[in-house]
Amino acid sequence: MTPIRNKKVEGIIEEIIDQYAYADTSDRPWIIGFSGGKDSTVLLTLVWIALQRIRKDLPFPYQLRRPVYIVCNDTMVENPIISNYVEDVLSKISEEARNQDLPIFVKKTIPKLEETFWVNVIGKGYPVPNNAFRWCTDKLKIRPTSNFLLDQIDEKGEAIVLLGTRYEESVTRERSMRKHEVTGSRLSKHNSTANTYVYAPIKDMFLEEVWYIINTVQSPWGFDNSILFKIYSDASADDYECPTVVVNKEHSSCGQSRFGCWTCTVVKSDKSMTALVDNGQNWMQPLLDFRNRLVENRNLTENRSETRRNGQEAVREDGSFNGNYNAHYRYQILKDLLLVQKEVQKERPHITLINNQELIAIQVTWNRDGIFDLSVGELYKEIFNKDISTNNIKALDDTERRILRDVCKEEPDYYHLIDNLIALQETKTLMISKYGLHNDVEKRIENFVNENEL
Repeated sequence: MTPIRNKKVEGIIEEIIDQYAYADTSDRPWIIGFSGGKDSTVLLTLVWIALQRIRKDLPFPYQLRRPVYIVCNDTMVENPIISNYVEDVLSKISEEARNQDLPIFVKKTIPKLEETFWVNVIGKGYPVPNNAFRWCTDKLKIRPTSNFLLDQIDEKGEAIVLLGTRYEESVTRERSMRKHEVTGSRLSKHNSTANTYVYAPIKDMFLEEVWYIINTVQSPWGFDNSILFKIYSDASADDYECPTVVVNKEHSSCGQSRFGCWTCTVVKSDKSMTALVDNGQNWMQPLLDFRNRLVENRNLTENRSETRRNGQEAVREDGSFNGNYNAHYRYQILKDLLLVQKEVQKERPHITLINNQELIAIQVTWNRDGIFDLSVGELYKEIFNKDISTNNIKALDDTERRILRDVCKEEPDYYHLIDNLIALQETKTLMISKYGLHNDVEKRIENFVNENEL
Protein backbone atom coordinates (compact mmCIF):
# COMPACT_ATOMS: atom_id res chain seq x y z
CA MET A 1 0.00 0.00 0.00
CA THR A 2 1.34 3.39 -0.97
CA PRO A 3 2.20 5.54 2.08
CA ILE A 4 0.50 8.90 2.39
CA ARG A 5 2.90 11.73 1.58
CA ASN A 6 2.49 13.41 4.94
CA LYS A 7 4.58 12.42 7.97
CA LYS A 8 2.00 13.59 10.49
CA VAL A 9 -0.80 11.58 8.89
CA GLU A 10 1.44 8.51 8.59
CA GLY A 11 2.29 8.91 12.27
CA ILE A 12 -1.41 8.88 13.18
CA ILE A 13 -1.98 5.70 11.17
CA GLU A 14 0.96 4.01 12.89
CA GLU A 15 -0.46 5.04 16.26
CA ILE A 16 -3.86 3.58 15.37
CA ILE A 17 -2.19 0.31 14.32
CA ASP A 18 -0.29 0.16 17.60
CA GLN A 19 -3.38 0.91 19.68
CA TYR A 20 -5.50 -1.67 17.85
CA ALA A 21 -2.99 -4.51 17.68
CA TYR A 22 -0.36 -4.05 20.42
CA ALA A 23 -1.11 -1.48 23.14
CA ASP A 24 -4.46 -3.07 23.91
CA THR A 25 -4.61 -6.85 23.60
CA SER A 26 -8.26 -7.11 24.65
CA ASP A 27 -11.17 -7.41 22.23
CA ARG A 28 -12.94 -4.30 23.51
CA PRO A 29 -14.94 -3.01 20.53
CA TRP A 30 -14.12 0.27 18.87
CA ILE A 31 -17.10 2.52 18.26
CA ILE A 32 -16.77 5.36 15.76
CA GLY A 33 -19.42 8.05 15.79
CA PHE A 34 -19.92 8.73 12.10
CA SER A 35 -21.85 11.78 10.92
CA GLY A 36 -20.61 11.77 7.33
CA GLY A 37 -18.93 15.13 7.88
CA LYS A 38 -15.31 15.94 7.16
CA ASP A 39 -13.82 14.99 10.56
CA SER A 40 -15.60 11.66 10.99
CA THR A 41 -14.80 10.83 7.35
CA VAL A 42 -11.09 11.45 7.93
CA LEU A 43 -11.14 9.47 11.18
CA LEU A 44 -12.74 6.46 9.49
CA THR A 45 -10.35 6.77 6.53
CA LEU A 46 -7.28 6.53 8.78
CA VAL A 47 -8.73 3.66 10.86
CA TRP A 48 -9.66 1.79 7.68
CA ILE A 49 -6.15 2.19 6.24
CA ALA A 50 -4.71 1.01 9.56
CA LEU A 51 -6.85 -2.16 9.45
CA GLN A 52 -5.82 -2.81 5.85
CA ARG A 53 -2.17 -2.64 6.85
CA ILE A 54 -2.68 -4.89 9.87
CA ARG A 55 -4.29 -7.50 7.62
CA LYS A 56 -1.43 -7.27 5.12
CA ASP A 57 1.58 -6.98 7.40
CA LEU A 58 0.91 -8.91 10.60
CA PRO A 59 1.82 -12.60 10.38
CA PHE A 60 -0.78 -15.35 10.54
CA PRO A 61 -2.47 -16.45 12.81
CA TYR A 62 -3.09 -12.86 13.96
CA GLN A 63 -6.67 -11.92 13.21
CA LEU A 64 -8.49 -8.61 13.18
CA ARG A 65 -10.35 -9.74 16.26
CA ARG A 66 -11.58 -6.37 17.52
CA PRO A 67 -14.89 -5.27 15.92
CA VAL A 68 -15.16 -1.68 14.75
CA TYR A 69 -18.71 -0.33 14.76
CA ILE A 70 -19.57 2.67 12.62
CA VAL A 71 -22.45 4.19 14.54
CA CYS A 72 -24.48 6.75 12.67
CA ASN A 73 -27.23 8.54 14.54
CA ASP A 74 -30.21 9.64 12.45
CA THR A 75 -32.22 12.31 14.29
CA MET A 76 -34.93 11.90 11.59
CA VAL A 77 -34.75 15.65 10.94
CA GLU A 78 -31.30 15.73 9.37
CA ASN A 79 -30.55 18.10 6.54
CA PRO A 80 -31.92 16.07 3.58
CA ILE A 81 -28.82 16.63 1.45
CA ILE A 82 -26.54 15.26 4.17
CA SER A 83 -29.01 12.49 5.02
CA ASN A 84 -29.09 11.21 1.43
CA TYR A 85 -25.31 11.47 1.16
CA VAL A 86 -24.79 9.54 4.42
CA GLU A 87 -27.18 6.77 3.29
CA ASP A 88 -25.09 6.28 0.14
CA VAL A 89 -21.83 6.32 2.10
CA LEU A 90 -22.99 3.82 4.72
CA SER A 91 -24.18 1.44 2.03
CA LYS A 92 -20.75 1.59 0.37
CA ILE A 93 -18.95 1.15 3.71
CA SER A 94 -20.93 -2.01 4.49
CA GLU A 95 -20.34 -3.42 1.02
CA GLU A 96 -16.58 -2.77 0.99
CA ALA A 97 -16.03 -3.95 4.56
CA ARG A 98 -17.41 -7.32 3.48
CA ASN A 99 -15.44 -7.34 0.24
CA GLN A 100 -12.18 -6.52 2.05
CA ASP A 101 -12.94 -8.89 4.94
CA LEU A 102 -12.55 -6.19 7.57
CA PRO A 103 -14.34 -6.27 10.96
CA ILE A 104 -16.22 -3.06 10.25
CA PHE A 105 -19.96 -3.02 10.92
CA VAL A 106 -22.45 -0.22 10.29
CA LYS A 107 -25.09 0.49 12.94
CA LYS A 108 -27.77 3.15 12.57
CA THR A 109 -29.49 4.54 15.63
CA ILE A 110 -32.73 6.53 15.74
CA PRO A 111 -34.77 8.03 18.58
CA LYS A 112 -37.60 6.03 20.12
CA LEU A 113 -40.95 6.83 18.52
CA GLU A 114 -42.17 8.73 21.58
CA GLU A 115 -38.98 10.84 21.58
CA THR A 116 -38.76 11.97 17.94
CA PHE A 117 -38.67 15.68 17.17
CA TRP A 118 -42.20 15.83 15.74
CA VAL A 119 -43.82 13.68 18.41
CA ASN A 120 -42.32 16.00 21.02
CA VAL A 121 -43.15 19.29 19.27
CA ILE A 122 -46.46 18.53 17.55
CA GLY A 123 -47.62 15.67 19.74
CA LYS A 124 -46.62 16.81 23.24
CA GLY A 125 -46.34 20.52 22.51
CA TYR A 126 -42.69 20.93 23.48
CA PRO A 127 -41.52 24.41 22.42
CA VAL A 128 -38.86 24.07 19.72
CA PRO A 129 -35.36 24.07 21.25
CA ASN A 130 -33.33 27.15 22.09
CA ASN A 131 -30.19 27.66 24.16
CA ALA A 132 -32.20 27.74 27.39
CA PHE A 133 -34.24 24.60 26.59
CA ARG A 134 -32.11 22.40 24.37
CA TRP A 135 -33.97 19.13 24.86
CA CYS A 136 -33.23 17.86 21.35
CA THR A 137 -29.57 16.87 21.89
CA ASP A 138 -30.40 14.39 24.63
CA LYS A 139 -33.53 12.87 23.10
CA LEU A 140 -32.46 12.75 19.43
CA LYS A 141 -28.71 12.16 19.65
CA ILE A 142 -27.35 11.12 23.03
CA ARG A 143 -29.95 8.56 24.14
CA PRO A 144 -30.10 6.49 20.92
CA THR A 145 -26.30 6.24 20.67
CA SER A 146 -25.89 5.65 24.41
CA ASN A 147 -28.30 2.73 24.24
CA PHE A 148 -26.14 1.06 21.59
CA LEU A 149 -23.01 1.81 23.59
CA LEU A 150 -24.49 0.29 26.74
CA ASP A 151 -25.44 -2.85 24.79
CA GLN A 152 -21.77 -3.27 23.80
CA ILE A 153 -20.59 -2.70 27.36
CA ASP A 154 -23.07 -5.29 28.65
CA GLU A 155 -21.70 -7.79 26.13
CA LYS A 156 -17.96 -7.05 26.27
CA GLY A 157 -17.54 -5.36 29.67
CA GLU A 158 -15.91 -2.25 28.21
CA ALA A 159 -15.86 -0.26 24.98
CA ILE A 160 -13.68 2.38 23.34
CA VAL A 161 -15.29 5.32 21.55
CA LEU A 162 -13.26 6.91 18.77
CA LEU A 163 -14.02 10.58 18.22
CA GLY A 164 -13.16 12.82 15.29
CA THR A 165 -12.77 15.83 17.58
CA ARG A 166 -9.87 18.23 17.14
CA TYR A 167 -8.31 20.86 19.43
CA GLU A 168 -8.44 23.44 16.65
CA GLU A 169 -12.24 23.38 16.39
CA SER A 170 -12.74 25.78 19.30
CA VAL A 171 -11.24 26.87 22.60
CA THR A 172 -14.20 25.30 24.41
CA ARG A 173 -13.71 21.99 22.61
CA GLU A 174 -9.99 21.91 23.42
CA ARG A 175 -10.64 22.72 27.09
CA SER A 176 -13.21 19.92 27.29
CA MET A 177 -10.93 17.39 25.59
CA ARG A 178 -7.89 18.19 27.76
CA LYS A 179 -9.97 18.08 30.95
CA HIS A 180 -10.56 14.32 30.57
CA GLU A 181 -7.16 13.34 29.18
CA VAL A 182 -4.79 11.12 31.16
CA THR A 183 -1.11 12.04 30.91
CA GLY A 184 0.84 9.41 28.99
CA SER A 185 -2.26 7.57 27.81
CA ARG A 186 -4.07 7.69 24.48
CA LEU A 187 -7.32 6.74 26.17
CA SER A 188 -9.33 8.94 28.50
CA LYS A 189 -12.35 8.11 30.61
CA HIS A 190 -15.74 8.79 29.04
CA ASN A 191 -17.27 11.71 30.91
CA SER A 192 -20.69 10.09 31.42
CA THR A 193 -20.66 6.35 30.62
CA ALA A 194 -18.99 3.85 32.94
CA ASN A 195 -16.55 1.28 31.53
CA THR A 196 -16.09 3.40 28.44
CA TYR A 197 -12.93 5.06 27.14
CA VAL A 198 -12.39 7.74 24.54
CA TYR A 199 -9.69 7.76 21.85
CA ALA A 200 -9.25 10.81 19.60
CA PRO A 201 -6.56 9.95 17.00
CA ILE A 202 -6.94 13.14 14.92
CA LYS A 203 -7.08 15.62 17.82
CA ASP A 204 -3.88 17.41 16.72
CA MET A 205 -4.89 17.77 13.07
CA PHE A 206 -5.53 21.17 11.53
CA LEU A 207 -8.36 21.96 9.15
CA GLU A 208 -5.94 22.16 6.20
CA GLU A 209 -4.77 18.61 6.95
CA VAL A 210 -8.33 17.32 7.17
CA TRP A 211 -9.12 18.69 3.73
CA TYR A 212 -5.77 17.44 2.43
CA ILE A 213 -6.81 13.86 3.25
CA ILE A 214 -10.30 14.26 1.79
CA ASN A 215 -8.98 15.83 -1.41
CA THR A 216 -5.88 13.69 -2.01
CA VAL A 217 -6.34 10.31 -0.32
CA GLN A 218 -8.61 7.92 -2.17
CA SER A 219 -11.51 6.73 -0.04
CA PRO A 220 -10.60 3.20 1.12
CA TRP A 221 -14.24 2.19 0.80
CA GLY A 222 -14.37 3.45 -2.78
CA PHE A 223 -16.57 6.53 -2.41
CA ASP A 224 -16.09 9.81 -4.23
CA ASN A 225 -14.89 12.35 -1.67
CA SER A 226 -15.45 15.22 -4.10
CA ILE A 227 -19.18 14.88 -3.35
CA LEU A 228 -18.53 15.73 0.30
CA PHE A 229 -16.26 18.59 -0.71
CA LYS A 230 -18.96 20.05 -2.95
CA ILE A 231 -21.61 19.79 -0.21
CA TYR A 232 -19.38 21.81 2.11
CA SER A 233 -18.55 24.25 -0.65
CA ASP A 234 -22.22 24.85 -1.49
CA ALA A 235 -23.12 25.23 2.18
CA SER A 236 -20.47 27.85 2.91
CA ALA A 237 -21.87 31.27 3.66
CA ASP A 238 -20.07 34.35 2.37
CA ASP A 239 -18.83 35.29 5.84
CA TYR A 240 -16.90 32.04 6.27
CA GLU A 241 -13.23 31.84 5.45
CA CYS A 242 -12.18 28.31 4.73
CA PRO A 243 -8.46 27.58 4.65
CA THR A 244 -7.74 24.47 2.64
CA VAL A 245 -5.02 22.71 0.71
CA VAL A 246 -5.75 23.44 -2.92
CA VAL A 247 -4.79 20.42 -4.99
CA ASN A 248 -6.59 21.26 -8.22
CA LYS A 249 -8.67 24.04 -9.74
CA GLU A 250 -11.92 22.65 -8.36
CA HIS A 251 -10.63 22.96 -4.82
CA SER A 252 -10.44 26.74 -4.75
CA SER A 253 -12.82 26.98 -1.76
CA CYS A 254 -14.57 24.77 0.72
CA GLY A 255 -16.89 24.96 3.66
CA GLN A 256 -16.37 25.20 7.35
CA SER A 257 -20.10 24.85 7.87
CA ARG A 258 -21.62 22.60 10.47
CA PHE A 259 -24.51 20.46 9.35
CA GLY A 260 -27.27 19.36 11.64
CA CYS A 261 -31.03 19.20 11.77
CA TRP A 262 -32.85 21.22 9.14
CA THR A 263 -35.29 22.18 11.91
CA CYS A 264 -32.57 23.56 14.21
CA THR A 265 -33.87 26.58 16.10
CA VAL A 266 -30.99 26.83 18.55
CA VAL A 267 -29.03 29.03 16.13
CA LYS A 268 -30.41 32.43 15.16
CA SER A 269 -30.15 31.68 11.45
CA ASP A 270 -29.24 28.57 9.47
CA LYS A 271 -26.33 29.81 7.39
CA SER A 272 -25.55 26.45 5.81
CA MET A 273 -29.10 25.88 4.54
CA THR A 274 -29.31 29.50 3.37
CA ALA A 275 -26.07 29.04 1.45
CA LEU A 276 -27.31 25.79 -0.11
CA VAL A 277 -30.42 27.61 -1.36
CA ASP A 278 -28.28 30.50 -2.66
CA ASN A 279 -26.05 27.99 -4.46
CA GLY A 280 -28.85 26.41 -6.45
CA GLN A 281 -30.71 24.08 -4.07
CA ASN A 282 -33.91 26.10 -4.51
CA TRP A 283 -36.15 23.18 -3.52
CA MET A 284 -34.93 23.66 0.07
CA GLN A 285 -36.43 27.16 0.34
CA PRO A 286 -39.74 25.87 1.84
CA LEU A 287 -37.71 24.03 4.51
CA LEU A 288 -35.80 27.17 5.37
CA ASP A 289 -38.97 29.27 5.50
CA PHE A 290 -40.68 26.69 7.73
CA ARG A 291 -37.70 26.60 10.09
CA ASN A 292 -37.76 30.40 10.32
CA ARG A 293 -41.48 30.36 11.15
CA LEU A 294 -40.77 27.95 14.01
CA VAL A 295 -38.32 30.49 15.42
CA GLU A 296 -40.62 33.49 14.92
CA ASN A 297 -43.68 31.85 16.50
CA ARG A 298 -41.91 30.09 19.38
CA ASN A 299 -42.64 32.54 22.17
CA LEU A 300 -45.98 34.02 21.09
CA THR A 301 -48.38 33.80 24.01
CA GLU A 302 -51.29 32.85 21.76
CA ASN A 303 -49.38 29.65 20.84
CA ARG A 304 -48.55 28.63 24.39
CA SER A 305 -50.48 27.18 27.33
CA GLU A 306 -50.62 28.60 30.83
CA THR A 307 -49.14 25.40 32.25
CA ARG A 308 -46.31 23.02 31.40
CA ARG A 309 -46.92 19.34 30.74
CA ASN A 310 -46.31 18.53 34.40
CA GLY A 311 -49.10 20.90 35.40
CA GLN A 312 -46.75 23.59 36.71
CA GLU A 313 -47.97 27.14 36.10
CA ALA A 314 -46.14 28.91 33.26
CA VAL A 315 -47.27 32.53 33.20
CA ARG A 316 -44.77 35.36 32.75
CA GLU A 317 -44.83 38.51 34.87
CA ASP A 318 -46.59 40.39 32.07
CA GLY A 319 -49.39 37.80 32.05
CA SER A 320 -48.33 36.07 28.84
CA PHE A 321 -48.19 32.28 28.66
CA ASN A 322 -44.94 30.31 28.59
CA GLY A 323 -46.10 26.68 28.82
CA ASN A 324 -46.19 23.97 26.18
CA TYR A 325 -47.78 24.63 22.79
CA ASN A 326 -51.56 24.61 22.86
CA ALA A 327 -53.64 22.24 20.75
CA HIS A 328 -54.46 24.84 18.09
CA TYR A 329 -50.81 25.70 17.43
CA ARG A 330 -49.71 22.05 17.39
CA TYR A 331 -52.31 21.46 14.69
CA GLN A 332 -51.09 24.51 12.73
CA ILE A 333 -47.49 23.29 12.83
CA LEU A 334 -48.56 19.88 11.52
CA LYS A 335 -50.60 21.43 8.73
CA ASP A 336 -47.70 23.70 7.77
CA LEU A 337 -45.26 20.77 7.83
CA LEU A 338 -47.44 18.56 5.63
CA LEU A 339 -47.89 21.38 3.12
CA VAL A 340 -44.12 21.90 3.03
CA GLN A 341 -43.63 18.15 2.52
CA LYS A 342 -46.09 18.19 -0.37
CA GLU A 343 -44.28 21.13 -1.95
CA VAL A 344 -40.82 19.57 -1.55
CA GLN A 345 -41.98 16.23 -2.95
CA LYS A 346 -42.88 17.89 -6.26
CA GLU A 347 -39.16 18.00 -6.98
CA ARG A 348 -37.81 15.46 -4.47
CA PRO A 349 -40.53 12.76 -4.20
CA HIS A 350 -38.33 10.49 -2.08
CA ILE A 351 -38.05 13.00 0.79
CA THR A 352 -40.35 12.43 3.76
CA LEU A 353 -40.26 15.06 6.48
CA ILE A 354 -42.52 13.16 8.89
CA ASN A 355 -43.34 9.46 8.65
CA ASN A 356 -46.61 7.61 9.17
CA GLN A 357 -45.59 6.17 12.54
CA GLU A 358 -44.97 9.67 13.85
CA LEU A 359 -48.30 10.89 12.52
CA ILE A 360 -50.15 8.08 14.29
CA ALA A 361 -48.12 8.67 17.47
CA ILE A 362 -49.08 12.35 17.36
CA GLN A 363 -52.78 11.45 17.22
CA VAL A 364 -52.30 9.03 20.11
CA THR A 365 -50.53 11.72 22.13
CA TRP A 366 -53.28 14.24 21.41
CA ASN A 367 -55.89 11.73 22.52
CA ARG A 368 -54.02 11.10 25.74
CA ASP A 369 -53.91 14.86 26.27
CA GLY A 370 -57.68 14.94 25.89
CA ILE A 371 -57.55 16.46 22.41
CA PHE A 372 -60.14 14.50 20.43
CA ASP A 373 -61.58 17.11 18.07
CA LEU A 374 -58.42 17.43 15.95
CA SER A 375 -57.75 14.59 13.51
CA VAL A 376 -54.32 13.89 12.02
CA GLY A 377 -55.85 11.47 9.53
CA GLU A 378 -58.42 13.95 8.24
CA LEU A 379 -55.76 16.66 7.86
CA TYR A 380 -53.44 14.27 5.99
CA LYS A 381 -56.25 13.23 3.64
CA GLU A 382 -57.19 16.86 3.04
CA ILE A 383 -53.63 17.67 1.93
CA PHE A 384 -52.54 14.46 0.17
CA ASN A 385 -55.93 13.01 -0.77
CA LYS A 386 -55.06 9.62 0.70
CA ASP A 387 -55.28 7.86 4.04
CA ILE A 388 -52.43 7.35 6.45
CA SER A 389 -51.32 3.73 6.62
CA THR A 390 -52.79 2.62 9.95
CA ASN A 391 -52.26 -1.12 9.97
CA ASN A 392 -51.91 -1.21 13.75
CA ILE A 393 -55.05 0.75 14.55
CA LYS A 394 -57.98 -1.25 15.82
CA ALA A 395 -60.57 1.51 15.71
CA LEU A 396 -64.22 1.06 14.90
CA ASP A 397 -65.11 0.64 11.25
CA ASP A 398 -67.98 2.55 9.59
CA THR A 399 -70.58 -0.13 10.35
CA GLU A 400 -69.61 -0.30 14.02
CA ARG A 401 -69.74 3.48 14.28
CA ARG A 402 -73.24 3.55 12.71
CA ILE A 403 -74.48 0.92 15.18
CA LEU A 404 -72.92 2.81 18.10
CA ARG A 405 -74.55 6.06 16.95
CA ASP A 406 -77.93 4.32 16.72
CA VAL A 407 -77.57 2.91 20.23
CA CYS A 408 -76.58 6.31 21.60
CA LYS A 409 -79.00 8.41 19.51
CA GLU A 410 -80.89 9.57 22.60
CA GLU A 411 -77.62 10.37 24.41
CA PRO A 412 -75.16 11.46 21.68
CA ASP A 413 -72.60 12.59 24.28
CA TYR A 414 -72.15 8.94 25.23
CA TYR A 415 -71.17 8.13 21.65
CA HIS A 416 -68.36 10.69 21.81
CA LEU A 417 -67.23 9.40 25.19
CA ILE A 418 -67.04 5.78 23.96
CA ASP A 419 -65.28 6.90 20.78
CA ASN A 420 -62.74 8.82 22.87
CA LEU A 421 -62.13 5.85 25.17
CA ILE A 422 -61.56 3.56 22.20
CA ALA A 423 -59.07 6.09 20.80
CA LEU A 424 -57.20 6.02 24.11
CA GLN A 425 -57.21 2.21 24.12
CA GLU A 426 -55.43 2.27 20.75
CA THR A 427 -52.29 3.44 22.53
CA LYS A 428 -51.81 -0.13 23.79
CA THR A 429 -50.87 -1.23 20.29
CA LEU A 430 -49.45 1.99 18.85
CA MET A 431 -46.98 3.12 21.48
CA ILE A 432 -44.28 1.25 23.34
CA SER A 433 -45.07 3.01 26.60
CA LYS A 434 -48.49 2.34 28.13
CA TYR A 435 -47.61 4.35 31.23
CA GLY A 436 -50.52 6.46 32.40
CA LEU A 437 -53.16 4.88 30.14
CA HIS A 438 -55.33 3.89 33.10
CA ASN A 439 -55.16 7.44 34.44
CA ASP A 440 -55.97 8.87 31.00
CA VAL A 441 -59.14 6.77 30.79
CA GLU A 442 -60.19 7.76 34.31
CA LYS A 443 -59.49 11.42 33.56
CA ARG A 444 -61.60 11.34 30.39
CA ILE A 445 -64.54 9.74 32.25
CA GLU A 446 -64.17 12.26 35.09
CA ASN A 447 -64.19 15.18 32.62
CA PHE A 448 -67.29 13.72 30.94
CA VAL A 449 -69.10 13.51 34.28
CA ASN A 450 -68.12 17.05 35.20
CA GLU A 451 -69.19 18.41 31.82
CA ASN A 452 -72.62 16.77 32.09
CA GLU A 453 -73.18 18.02 35.64
CA LEU A 454 -72.88 21.64 34.54
